[in-house]
Order: sequence, then structure tokens, then C-alpha cells
Amino acid sequence: MENIDIPEDANEHCPGPQSETAGKSDSCAGCPNQEACATAPKGPDPDLVAIAERMSTVKHKILVLSGKGGVGKSTFSAQLSFALAGMDHQVGLMDIDICGPSIPKMLGLEGQEIHQSNLGWSPVYVEDNLGVMSIGFMLPNSDEAVIWRGPRKNSLIKQFLKDVYWGEIDYLVVDAPPGTSDEHISIVQYLLPSGIDGAIIVTTPQEVSLIDVRKEVSFCKKVGVPVLGVVENMSGLSQPLKDVKFMKLLTETGSSSDVTQDVISCLREHAPELLNIVACSEVFDSSGGGAERMCREMGIPFLGKVPLDPQLCKAAEQGKSCFEDNKSVSAPALKSIIEKVVPSTVMTE
Repeated sequence: MENIDIPEDANEHCPGPQSETAGKSDSCAGCPNQEACATAPKGPDPDLVAIAERMSTVKHKILVLSGKGGVGKSTFSAQLSFALAGMDHQVGLMDIDICGPSIPKMLGLEGQEIHQSNLGWSPVYVEDNLGVMSIGFMLPNSDEAVIWRGPRKNSLIKQFLKDVYWGEIDYLVVDAPPGTSDEHISIVQYLLPSGIDGAIIVTTPQEVSLIDVRKEVSFCKKVGVPVLGVVENMSGLSQPLKDVKFMKLLTETGSSSDVTQDVISCLREHAPELLNIVACSEVFDSSGGGAERMCREMGIPFLGKVPLDPQLCKAAEQGKSCFEDNKSVSAPALKSIIEKVVPSTVMTE
């Protein structure tokens, strides 16, 4: 693992903030971090021992990452956790997106609070075998902005890892914010000593997302986290034809009128078999080959494509599993991806 302790704005020959010469050597002169490094405590972090003890009851740890925001990473984390719990695994979902915690909403846990016992902080449970931890449970108001610098974020992540009592669980899914900054560096540093099964990286098909996802893959390789694979989310819009809304455009005024009932009535009368067809359309430009081509070029697994599905979006809004009924056209794609992930983690046992 490369030295990811060194700040990005450090001088060229930085000895590292944990070095005995940190902030004192000639190479530190003029560095904006000089004073902080000179006064910071040195040596191994004693909290790593406490974290290792907590993690000793966790069989598998999976990070869900994305270089780009808005690609559906938290939705994937939530549905992955629902699916693993539905397979009778004991599951924990940790939300380390400190500034934008959406996991409580997506698990139907808004308004819940964290409780403490003599064993530590207790996760908030969706089911007996699915517990959740998020800063969202600690905010007095869900609209409250979390305006924290890196050290305070890192401190909370460390507290989640050393103070939350998960008990004996099969999977800990960690939902991280987009990017490759403080939260990502911290979670890797704190978890690597006890082992990380790997990372699932979520992207959308267009190149503007893939540019940043390549950086996320590079991050994983630099810090020694295996890439379990890449998921291409929002890979086209898919929904049953009977659920499509049909509009007639009025070119003179630029407005439109809803003709859905007329179209459905016509289909029902003249071609009822078409009502069971799933309509698909491209939303993002994937002419560059999308995530599948990127995975071939970078030598990492491609796990599959998940279409943009209104029923999946509805499940996320309602805090439910998309696997509960047969309405979601995304559910089979998600199930296929998860079935690929589970064997790859079992192999690490």
C-alpha cells in the first residue's frame, strides 16, 4: 500500500506526518502542513487495535465506491444490503457519506436515533439481520448541513468502526461518498489491517462519469483494495409499455398534451400482447463502449448493467427492497450482479 498519509499539498520530499522528523526536516520548510505535522502525535494509532477487535466478528467487508456523484451508488448499496439480508446473511450497512447521508431514507429509517449500551453504539435495524449506521441518525434535523473539515469526518468514521457493536455478521457494506478524498483514505487505513474483501465501483455509461471512475479504480490499486468489479448503473431506461406516459407535442406553442389513455386503449383493442413488452431507450451516451469497455482496458471485472427503472427509484424513495415484488425490471439484473459478488467474497474465507 502506498503512503496515503501524505497530504496532496505537501512538499515534494515529505517524510510523512507520522515520521519523527515531520514538520522539522528541511523538506518541510514552507509546507502549509508544517505546524500541524510538527505538533501531531506520532507512532501507530492505538485505535487501530480497538477497530481490529470490533471487525473480528465481521466475516466480509465490501466498499461501494464511485468516482462520480449521482450515479446511484447509495441505491446500489441499499439494494445490495437488502439482497444479502434476503439470502439469510447477517448484514451491516455503514454510511460514511458524512455530508450527504441518504442511506436512512433508502432503508426506510428516517427519524430513527442511535442507542448506546454497555457493548457500544447499537445499529438501527431494518430487520433482525440488517442493521444500519449513519450520521443521518445523529442529526436533529434532516435538512441540517454538515459543514466539517477532513479531521472531524475522519474522527466520526473511526468512531463508527471502533464503537458500533455489530455482533457476529456475515457482511459489512460500506457506502462511501464519491471521490477519493478524506473518507476513502480513512476507511481504507482503518479497515485494511483486518482485511477488506474488495470494492464494487458504480458508474453510469457516459464518458463524463467514466473519467472519474477510472480515478477510483486507480485509487483502489494504489491503496491495495481489490476491485470486485464495476456496475454500469442507469444503463438505459426500461419500463413496461403499459407504464409509459405518451405525450402529443404541440409544436405551435411548445406545450404538450397527455394522450396516454388513448394509446393504451388502442393497444388494448388492437394489439394487447404489446402491453407486456418492456420499452427501452438510451438515456446516456454509451457510444464509447461504456463501463464494459473500460473494464477490458483496465483489466478488472465487469459485473453487469442495471437499467434505469422507475420501480427501482420508487423502492429507494420508499425505503424498500426492489426484490419484494416482481414489478422492478432492474431486480433480475441486480440479482445477477450480487450472485457474482457473493462467491468472490466467499473465496476469501
